[in-house]
Amino acid sequence: MIRINEHYLKLQASYLFSDIARRISSFQKNNPEREIVKLGIGDVTRPLPEACIEAFHAAVDEMGMESTFKGYGPEQGYGFLREKIAEHDFQKRGANITADEIFISDGAKCDTGNIQEIFAADISIAIPDPVYPVYLDTNVMAGRTGICKDGRYENILYLDGTTENGFIPDLPERPADLIYLCFPNNPTGAVATKGILARWVEYARENKAVILFDAAYEAFIRDEEIPHSIFEIDGAREVAIEFRSYSKTAGFTGTRCAYTVVPKTCMAYTSGGEKHSLHSLWNRRHSTKFNGVSYPVQKAAEAVYSEEGSVQVKVLIDYYLENAKLIRKEMTDLGYSCVGGINSPYIWINGKTDSWKFFDLLLNKAGVVCTPGAGFGRCGEGFIRISAFNSLENVQLAMERIRKAV
Repeated sequence: MIRINEHYLKLQASYLFSDIARRISSFQKNNPEREIVKLGIGDVTRPLPEACIEAFHAAVDEMGMESTFKGYGPEQGYGFLREKIAEHDFQKRGANITADEIFISDGAKCDTGNIQEIFAADISIAIPDPVYPVYLDTNVMAGRTGICKDGRYENILYLDGTTENGFIPDLPERPADLIYLCFPNNPTGAVATKGILARWVEYARENKAVILFDAAYEAFIRDEEIPHSIFEIDGAREVAIEFRSYSKTAGFTGTRCAYTVVPKTCMAYTSGGEKHSLHSLWNRRHSTKFNGVSYPVQKAAEAVYSEEGSVQVKVLIDYYLENAKLIRKEMTDLGYSCVGGINSPYIWINGKTDSWKFFDLLLNKAGVVCTPGAGFGRCGEGFIRISAFNSLENVQLAMERIRKAV
């Protein structure tokens, strides 16, 4: 008989954001006249930069002419985009990354979920708490964990993020093989200094571990002392893989384009200790299971690096950062302690009560959607995350309603 992958049965009842969507749907059904302001999921609301739109249109026109039509492109991505990424996102910051170490994809969520396939099933995993659920859930699906007890899975080394450590976890007390890090952090908005990242790189080198570094929100960093990439740290090429996305950087959530950097010097080992290139393994996986991002989308992404595009992207990011600044100020004025909202589009707020209870309060009394911190892990209990991704007018309206509700 056909059988299922029983590891899926270990997963919690639903994906966090699906649960939120159901609660919103129920509220709207019971209150059809109420207008909801959504500051929950990290979905952008501003249009694509004009430079990207123009490039998109031009590429679509190319697809309409026999002389310039494109069929299957390279699975790893077109050279014109990979070269721009290497130059602007890494080499200009002193990070030695080459174009052929970059793999274009349709989303950082996909890449951070799929990358675990190239690692052994019995390795030890270190995952922060609170955390973006995809890191954890995909390892549950792969069978690397035991069952979930008291909100945590067996066989996972949890890295606690707390108010005391500024939601930047300490190094593990025992060796870990695969380490997930996200800075600027989703969900807390915390950022890591070069010194902090250097300690993680050194830990990985000492333990022959690999760091999976999610830098999807690096464009929001405005502090010159904060690194945008883990590859700005000496030695990271040997122990780190980095994920980036145009979703928040340039509003590509509905357009879908991202990339992953796997240096050729990043290695992992067989059970017998034989060294193998993770670049080669990921290239094999990528070529087998992925057929590339469409040509028009990659041309639109390339426009991010044009003179006009870079200015327009900065304006876009600054717009959301102003929203974040407003949210942080308003919540602080109401007496809530906050993290994030400075080099990040997320504001992590101590709600002083059960996370889902505070979520329901804001939804039912204010008509405002946030994200309950408990959905990001046990250390998230008592907190909520508010996203800056909406219009200034809606953010102002949401803050006015929250003031009245609390």
